[in-house]
Amino acid sequence: MKNEPIRILIVEDHFLARMALRSVLQSHSDMEVVGEADNGEHGVELTRQLAPDIIVMDLRLPRLSGFDAITAIRKADRKARIVVVSNYDGSEDVYRAVRNGAMGYLTKDVSGQELVEAIRIVQRGMRYFPRQTRDLLAERIPAVELTSRELEVLTCITQGQNNRDIAASLNIAEKTVRIHVSSVLAKMGARDRTQATIFALKRGLVHWE
Repeated sequence: MKNEPIRILIVEDHFLARMALRSVLQSHSDMEVVGEADNGEHGVELTRQLAPDIIVMDLRLPRLSGFDAITAIRKADRKARIVVVSNYDGSEDVYRAVRNGAMGYLTKDVSGQELVEAIRIVQRGMRYFPRQTRDLLAERIPAVELTSRELEVLTCITQGQNNRDIAASLNIAEKTVRIHVSSVLAKMGARDRTQATIFALKRGLVHWE
């Protein structure tokens, strides 16, 4: 008896990228694209409706980020198999996606052949992380576990705001800002704000559009 094809949902907001993914995947007889979503919320909804075998997902999505979409999907179904294909290549991006439940992580310069192989491997219940991704995970320093408030402060720092500006932006006392800044620098192992900004961007803690 012939095996059923792997049923795949594509979650990608760029039309041409979706078409490219569909073209690559549909060219293989053991794969079938059963749905497409152009935002995170729709991706979560279609996952519930279609119950695909594999979800191929970007992280930069409108309405609901890929990180949050992964969390929502895995909360509803712990067996959901998600392969991330993203331009985000910071160690923190990879770590967050994997922590949230992604079973594969590829950057968008991946070849079609490697993407197909990754999907087949994940469909068998295994994880797929190419060497580049494994290196990024290894680079991530476990001590960088910022609270939501510290992450907000760090974002302000990368935008060049001083303590007074940050206090005004976040509606907190300047004294509180100083405490958060000290904590952020200590957790990141940064000497100063400039180094913290470099580390934050390199690790994907914050992004400049």
